[in-house]
Amino acid sequence: MAAIRVSLASSLTLIASTSTSSSSSSVFTKLRWNPVLSLSFSVTPLLCSRRGKRMAHSLAKATLGLTQPAQIEAPMISFAVKEIDLVEWKGDILAVGVTEKDMAKDENSKFQNSILQMLDYQLGGLLSEASSEEDFTGKAGQSTILRLPDLGSKRVGLIGLGSTASSTAYRSLGEAVAAAAKTAQASNVAIALASSDALSDESKPSTASAIATGTVLGTYEDSRFKSESKKSALKSVDILGLGTGPELLKKIKYAEDVCRGVILGKELVNAPANVVTPGVLAEEAKKIASMYSDVLSATILDVEQCKELKMGSYLGVAAASANPPHFIHLCYKPPSGQVKTKLGLVGKGLTFDSGGYNIKTGPGCLIELMKFDMGGSAAVLGAAKALGQIKPDGVEVHFIVAACENMISGTGMRPGDIVTASNGKTIEVNNTDAEGRLTLADALVYACNQGVEKIVDLATLTGACIIALGPSIAGIFTPSDDLAMEMLAASEVTGEKLWRMPMEESYWESMKSEVADMVNTGGRQGGAITAALFLKQFVDERVQWMHIDIAGPVWNEKQKTATGFGISTLVEWVLKNSSS
Repeated sequence: MAAIRVSLASSLTLIASTSTSSSSSSVFTKLRWNPVLSLSFSVTPLLCSRRGKRMAHSLAKATLGLTQPAQIEAPMISFAVKEIDLVEWKGDILAVGVTEKDMAKDENSKFQNSILQMLDYQLGGLLSEASSEEDFTGKAGQSTILRLPDLGSKRVGLIGLGSTASSTAYRSLGEAVAAAAKTAQASNVAIALASSDALSDESKPSTASAIATGTVLGTYEDSRFKSESKKSALKSVDILGLGTGPELLKKIKYAEDVCRGVILGKELVNAPANVVTPGVLAEEAKKIASMYSDVLSATILDVEQCKELKMGSYLGVAAASANPPHFIHLCYKPPSGQVKTKLGLVGKGLTFDSGGYNIKTGPGCLIELMKFDMGGSAAVLGAAKALGQIKPDGVEVHFIVAACENMISGTGMRPGDIVTASNGKTIEVNNTDAEGRLTLADALVYACNQGVEKIVDLATLTGACIIALGPSIAGIFTPSDDLAMEMLAASEVTGEKLWRMPMEESYWESMKSEVADMVNTGGRQGGAITAALFLKQFVDERVQWMHIDIAGPVWNEKQKTATGFGISTLVEWVLKNSSS
């Protein structure tokens, strides 16, 4: 990174070592439902072994630091959607999502909302009294969990949805319930909305799906590398008052599939560079293809094959590392064989970025977090996994990752070197820490050669984008207004935040070289824009293309964990381009 300061009984596999034997154990994610409607998920860690050339070195890397992910007993959650009165429900926690409007009270400090009135009456006014004392107004992020008598549930919780409920608010509701269940070690909870009657029948399936998504991801905790971990007690979640129709079942299953992809992405990014190497990413891609062999196939190119394709830009970055590069190509073809649209998803796959000879130094350089510099590849592989389960029709998708490490050695790329990309364009490397765009250059050329009509690349590319948009928003760059509208519409559904940035062509002047076609970095100003302009040089003009800089939202600094950003939006965008 440059200039940084679930189907029934299906499984998710993630490799957590540098080797590749067939006897490797895996991380599994399962989602299944009960006779009413249920969704369950489990996560178990994975290990692997590796064969190949330079065996002595491979063995050393496989045991670097003697670190292996722990085997963790996976939590199981079952979701059911039911139509019963809240006061009749029996269990550990009854959580009610409320907006600020729902919390309105009359002159006697009594709720005006009918559901809250009913609960408050059953509790002899304690709910209204407690909410007043705790100044709970229904603002987003507010929650209060009360242990109260006279209900079937042991606890009653109010979770704030903000001024107006949205898909993001419903996911946050699920996350808040998961957090409350962890604290209380609750095994079964119910979730309801104070204003569920106000929802249209069309919006209820999406609402239930968003709640389930938040609960699954909120319950998940990556503790593979801790010597001790606290087990989740949560076993079942009932969603009350949203119906039980087939469309709701379909949306819950969709949430299952996407969650499995997001969890894969999170685990890939969370795993350290001595566990996830370029070879591990390649093995993960092959396992995904094997799991969904009816629709996915895998091609892994080694160094010699990349040389044949003249990928000098990519190979220049990889030259210093003892871990060889692996160029990954997954191809999805629909079960029907009928294709109306061909898409390309390209992810930056730097499993570690030292900066090379322009080594990352000083406060804020984030070298200790450069395991997340493969966040783009994690998003692409996570989306591949989800789409392999969803199986949309009418669309062919190529998932491409030029995986490698950016290290320092006597064989490494030096400042001032000139590399030649596979489209023949030459690049003067004036900064070895602007390596991601060099790998993406050859990956974009390769993607165009697959005959795709649209390409989206994702990369933790620039610190400049974090400065411009902060830690929660990804920047999108594209010459195509149509493609921008498509992706922004997809992000509206998923709640992931994107902001379109300009492609200011006049800035390209700073990228011109006296000795080659271009340099790989411009000046400090507009760094995210010049990076996008660089990538544009490697895209066929007939192909609609978008670059998404996810350097900010790939990582949650407060929680010290990967976010899985981009996966749900990519899946949504592919489905919008399909005939499913």
